[in-house]
Amino acid sequence: MIQQFKFSETLHSGYAQTFEVREVLFEHRTEHQHLVIFDTPSFGRVMALDGAIQTTERDEFIYHEMLAHVPLFAHGQARDVLIVGGGDGGMLREVLKHPGVERVVMVEIDRSVIDLCTHYFPNHSQGAFDSPRAEIIVGDGVEYVGSTDRRFDVVLSDSTDPAGPAEVLFTERFYSGVKRCLKEGGIFAAQNGLPFLQADEVTNTYKRLAGHFQDRWFFAAAVPTYVGGIMTLAWASDDKALRQLPVEVIAERFRAGGLKTRYYNPEMHVASFALPQYVVDSLVD
Repeated sequence: MIQQFKFSETLHSGYAQTFEVREVLFEHRTEHQHLVIFDTPSFGRVMALDGAIQTTERDEFIYHEMLAHVPLFAHGQARDVLIVGGGDGGMLREVLKHPGVERVVMVEIDRSVIDLCTHYFPNHSQGAFDSPRAEIIVGDGVEYVGSTDRRFDVVLSDSTDPAGPAEVLFTERFYSGVKRCLKEGGIFAAQNGLPFLQADEVTNTYKRLAGHFQDRWFFAAAVPTYVGGIMTLAWASDDKALRQLPVEVIAERFRAGGLKTRYYNPEMHVASFALPQYVVDSLVD
C-alpha cells in the first residue's frame, strides 16, 4: 500500500521492504491485477502487481540476464524461443541479443502491462517489441503451450509468483504443455521465487516437473529488490549434461555471441547451479 509517499510490499506475511516514493506515476486495476508504477530515489522507477515488486529500473538486468542467458548458452544452438509472460520486455530484449535466435514468440496475458512498460520502462525493452524476429501474442500461456503446433528449443516462463493469473504457470498442466512444445534437447527455465521465504514454491515445482522431465534442478541469482535471500530459477530438460557443461564451453559460446552483460558471465553461469544445502534438502520427490 502507498501511504505518506512510501510503498510497503505485501508479498510476505510479517516481513516487508519499504520504498520512499517520489511520485506515483500510474495506478490502476486492470482486468487481471492491480498495477502501480512509482518513482524512487534508490531504484528509479518501480512496478508492483498486487502489492508485490515486479521490476525496477536499477536491478532488472540481473534477473533478465540470468533467466535468458543461462538456458540459451547451455543449449548452444537455440533458434526458436518461447517466452510466457515477460510483459515488461526485459526478457525479450535479452533473448534477442543472441544472434542465432531466429524467432521469439512472447505470450503475455495482459496487454496493458506491455503498453504501460513500453511507456514507463522503455529501457527494459529497448525497442525489442518492434524486432522483426519477435512475435507478440496477447493470450493465455497455458492454453498456448497446450495447443500450439510450433516447437521451441527453449521455453522461458517470466511470471509473477503463483497467485492470481500466474498461479496456473506453476501447475502440472502447464509443465505438460511446455514439454509437448519443446524440441528434442530443449530446455525449460522459469522464475521460481525465494526459497528461504517461499520454500513450498521450490518443493512443489520440483515434484510437479517429475512426470515430464528427466532432469530437474534450479539455478540462482541475487536480485536486491527480491528480498529474502537468493532467487531460484527452475530448470528442466531431458539431458542432465546441459546444466553440467564446463566453464570453458560456456565461455567459448559467450565470446562467439559477442554479448555485453552486467551480471551474467560464464563463471556465474556455472556457479549458479550450486545451491545452498537448505535448498538441496528440500528437493525430494
